[in-house]
Amino acid sequence: MRDWRGRLAAALAMAGLCGAAAAATPPLHPCRIDGIPNELQCGSLERPLDPARPAGVKIAVHYLVVPAMARNKQPDAVLMLAGGPGQSAIDVAARVLPRLNRLNNRRDLVFIDQRGTGRSAPLTCADESRLTVTEQLDAEAQFRRLDACRAALEKLPYGDLRFFTTTLAMQDMDAVRDRLGVPQWNLVGASYGTRAALEYLRQFPARVRRTVIDGVAPPDMVLPASFSTDGQAALDKLFDAHARTHPGLRADWRQLLASLPRPVTVAHPLTGTPERFTVDRELLLRAVRPPLYQPALAAALPAALHAAAHDGRFDGLFGLTAAFAGGKGMALAMGMHFSVICAEDMPRLAQAADAPGADFGTGGADLYARVCRSWPRGDVPAAFYRVPPAPSPVLVLSGGADPATPPRHGERVARALAAGQPGRVQHLVAPEAGHGVMAVGCVRDLVFRFIDAKTDAAALPQDGGCATRIPRPLAFQPVQAPGAAR
Repeated sequence: MRDWRGRLAAALAMAGLCGAAAAATPPLHPCRIDGIPNELQCGSLERPLDPARPAGVKIAVHYLVVPAMARNKQPDAVLMLAGGPGQSAIDVAARVLPRLNRLNNRRDLVFIDQRGTGRSAPLTCADESRLTVTEQLDAEAQFRRLDACRAALEKLPYGDLRFFTTTLAMQDMDAVRDRLGVPQWNLVGASYGTRAALEYLRQFPARVRRTVIDGVAPPDMVLPASFSTDGQAALDKLFDAHARTHPGLRADWRQLLASLPRPVTVAHPLTGTPERFTVDRELLLRAVRPPLYQPALAAALPAALHAAAHDGRFDGLFGLTAAFAGGKGMALAMGMHFSVICAEDMPRLAQAADAPGADFGTGGADLYARVCRSWPRGDVPAAFYRVPPAPSPVLVLSGGADPATPPRHGERVARALAAGQPGRVQHLVAPEAGHGVMAVGCVRDLVFRFIDAKTDAAALPQDGGCATRIPRPLAFQPVQAPGAAR
């Protein structure tokens, strides 16, 4: 009798478990995303804001799955880690899918909005696209907006800004992996996404099959300090690259700097409304830096700088800045951005070895230091700053003209990853590429071959000669109608 009752209790318990499983939220449901015509799969996972208090405040981490096109798909999905910090992976999905379409034939592509971005407990500030040009670029005005944004974010149910570090976010990523039943990721990280990939690799080495890091932002780079050093190097490289066609470009730059501050009138790049404001040195540098990220935009800088220096016309320069900032997915969740930088970079600023650029100076670092004085700071483990040897093959990509994550950072990380096992890591430098080498046409096929290779031995090395031979775009030459005044 006792045995019969025990079997009945076990059966009832099993029925209860099955009923609970059936009632649980499924990991995926059909959805649609702007810019992608076909139906996709979406889901969300509840996570504790503070892992040390699992019963405390919860946040929903949202993710998007682009299903593999082939039925006999591979189990190792591709996880795309977005940049910034502060970019929404789901919002950039439509932009990056063309670079990953071959991989999508037999592998799911997964985009997870990192905590603090997109749909995952977003830490967004007010949209600045319609602000005047001077408001967008004025550091003092930006500080006031950020201070007000911080105060507003702290009132949110999940507004404890200490819990948005890269380390905690990668624990979310692994929880999503487990929820989806993916045995191993193939990581693809760009810009800040490379820091995220390295941290995931450090915490969960057995859960990674292959890794691609494009435009490496190491955990120890001290972003505000390197901004100045690397921005200066990219600007000097621009001057050297166009020395033959624009021999007076460096002199134009010096003349322009010497003329500041000066009042200018510029048509707003989006509204066309004329705006009158004063351009000082800091404002000029904040306008020049963004076009350097993309060689196609940087090709127009010689003409824009010449027009500003000789004719006092700044429309071209500020138009290039607006062109870089535009587009779906380019906006950053600034609350998440500063939560990461204030916790991970700023405490190490005093020990940074990067010398300020001759022109860029410490302006960018000064703004971060000011904001971070009042920004809540999360805990970062000491191990976060060390890059251990790679447990699996890693492909490192760097653009030689990149003003944010140039090859010097990729080289340092490649050495650390390859310690004791040089055949496991390859660092490919595209000398004339900017911020993001995967945008170079032939590199997407190289990345496909690397991830699709059946064995680790076949994954590396890859032939990257196509990327090394791509030239810098020629300098833009303004077209004038015959007889038009110069």
